[in-house]
Order: sequence, then structure tokens, then C-alpha cells
Amino acid sequence: MNIYIQGMGCVSPQQTTDGPFLADIREYEIHRLKAVEPDYKQWIDLKLIRRMGRVVKMGVAAARLSLQEAAVTMPDAIITGTAYGCLDDTGVFLSKMISQQEEMLTPTAFIQSTHNTVGGQIALLLGCHAYNNTFVHKAFSFESALLDSIMILREGTVQHILTGGLDEITDHSHAILSRFGLYKQEPVRNTALLQSDTKGTIAGEGAAFFTLGTVMAAHTVAQLTGLTTLYRPADIPEITGALQVFLAAHACNAEDIDLLITGRNGDVDEDSAYEAITQALFPQTAVAGFKHLSGEYPTASAFATWMAARILQWQQLPQGILFSGAAPAKVRKILICNGYQGTHYSFILLNAI
Repeated sequence: MNIYIQGMGCVSPQQTTDGPFLADIREYEIHRLKAVEPDYKQWIDLKLIRRMGRVVKMGVAAARLSLQEAAVTMPDAIITGTAYGCLDDTGVFLSKMISQQEEMLTPTAFIQSTHNTVGGQIALLLGCHAYNNTFVHKAFSFESALLDSIMILREGTVQHILTGGLDEITDHSHAILSRFGLYKQEPVRNTALLQSDTKGTIAGEGAAFFTLGTVMAAHTVAQLTGLTTLYRPADIPEITGALQVFLAAHACNAEDIDLLITGRNGDVDEDSAYEAITQALFPQTAVAGFKHLSGEYPTASAFATWMAARILQWQQLPQGILFSGAAPAKVRKILICNGYQGTHYSFILLNAI
């Protein structure tokens, strides 16, 4: 049974909610990329907006855009993936615990800080009483949500599933994660990030939602062909071996891939793995990046999936995403090879319609 992407919505550090597809790449020279937030009044009542955290508004907007593009008013399930949840509200709650010495705390910030807040808010706004689940599996959160969606669709009991991945970065979380050496010490221009040869990357955030179904329609964007994950590979040969097995399972080989999108993020240690994979399996394939557009965060593969599907839909590569090779005349198959901190690797295969 084939799985199709019927509609998509994305809120990111780039202009992805309206206008031409990545026509104008936004440049930054900072430690973190913040999402370009649209006018939420298009999808959310003004009274509700004031009570929503940033990531909730981002998620609701992306979900609404996805359903709108798919011409679906009510999904049969809502499945979300997030590693950090609502960090802003979590920070507010914890800060008040300290400042108020754990006394007279309002429950609102705590209720809104839970990881399933976004999925719950989408369901409340839509009036959807169907299956609603949130996966919190660190850098496999989006992939887990996607896998759950695929399995449910293949059972044949539902028609449309709204699936998404999202995370936000806040002052508190950025300061904490910086202590672990995740980010670069000096500001770097995001358009030059993929050529960086120092340790660390730049933080990012975003929300991307997809309306999935099993029937191809006039508005279908792309086909979701395959998905797999690999945790803590021992070495590069284990990654390349797993990748070859994955491709073989979907009746294709490395030469069939028209575009390889890697999770290269400007960290010299992490990027060496992508270089080795490319040289071993895809020496003649066009290679693109995406984390110079979105920044690094655990569910960034959702942004990569959105970008890959748009490329397949419009048959055009945005200027500035190619890392090596020449843009193919026609793009039929795109492979996303993403890693996070050298421990979480995922492969997502998309086909053109």
C-alpha cells in the first residue's frame, strides 16, 4: 500500500508559510535561527492566541496549512513528534517555582508545558476526537510519529492522518545546550554554515505538518516510500551498510537516487560522516543541505521532508541548497540522510508522483 503526502505546512526560520518555494533564502549571522512567524489570526482566534506559547502557535499554523492544502477538514488521527515540547512554558513554570519559592503557583504554565499540548490544541481547535498521540523520542520523535502514521494507514481503517514534527529554542534551553558544546562559540553566517570546519553548529526551531493518505489525488505532493532509523552506529561502514539494506528493501540502489539531502550542520566531526557516506555510495549524486536554512534541532528532519516533497512537487531546486554536484534535470527519487549528534540517524525516501 502506497503512502502519499496530500498536503503540507511549515513554519521555519525561512519564509515557508506563503510565497514562492524558498525563493529568497534568509541570511543570519547569529548563534540561533528563530522561526519567521506568520500572522496567526488567519487560523487562530485572537483570544486564544494570547494564551498560546510560541511552539503551539507554530504547530497549529503548520497543521492548518497542511489540512488546507490537502482539502481535508477533519483528519482521522493526529500524531505529533517533539523532543523538547513547549520549552517556553516550561521555563516560565520553573522560573516561577524558584521566584515564588514553590508557593501560589498557577497551573496554566504547567499544563501548557507538556509535550502533547500541541497535538491537544490542534484537536481542540478542529473538534477532532480521533486517535491523538505524541512521540517524545529525542531525535527520532518525528520519525516515530511518521512510522506510527504509516502503520495505521496500512491497516486500512483511516483515510487521512495529520502528522508533524516540531521543536523550539528559548534563551534558557540555548544557554543549557551551549554548555554541552553543541553550538559554535562565534556567530556564523548561516549561508556559509555547510562549509564550516570548526566544532558546533547553530540552533534552530520549526514546525512541519503533513496530511498523509493512501489514495493519490489531484493535489497529492509526493509519495512517502520508506523510512528507517539507526541508533548509535559503531562506525561508518555500519551506516553505509544499513543504508544499502534500506534502499534494497525499496527496490532501488544508490544510482537511482537523483538527490541526496544530508543533515550536514557545520560541525566538523558530525559532517565527516556525511562526507564518508557520500564518497562511498553517492559519488556522482547531487547532494543538498537543509540545516543552514532551519538550524539544528531534534526534529529538523521534518523540515527536510517538507523541503524534499516541495522539490518533487515543483521539480525545482532552490538556489543555495546544493552542497555538491549538479542539479538533476528531473528529480524522481530523493533520499534524506539525517543525523543528530552522531547517535541518531534516519533515512527517509520520497518519490515523485
